[in-house]
Amino acid sequence: MNITHLKINPVQVAGRMRAIVSITFDNALTIHDIKIIEGPDRLFLAMPSRKMADGTFKDIVHPINPEMRNLMEEAILQKYSEDIMVSAD
Repeated sequence: MNITHLKINPVQVAGRMRAIVSITFDNALTIHDIKIIEGPDRLFLAMPSRKMADGTFKDIVHPINPEMRNLMEEAILQKYSEDIMVSAD
């Protein structure tokens, strides 16, 4: 799968969330509402999720294997870093 479009929307609110992302694969499938979260040691991705009746959250879209997660995470965080550097100038 190839990433054919990637849109980063920075979030300007207090908290750990830094951006909301949409990613398109092969001009055929788009995933919205991926979140970039600032963790204690690094940025990470939180997949789109739904709140369950018991108050827990369950991912509604997620990579099945580590290779796909790495592909998504590297591309998204690279673009986020580039966008932050451009906006800082």
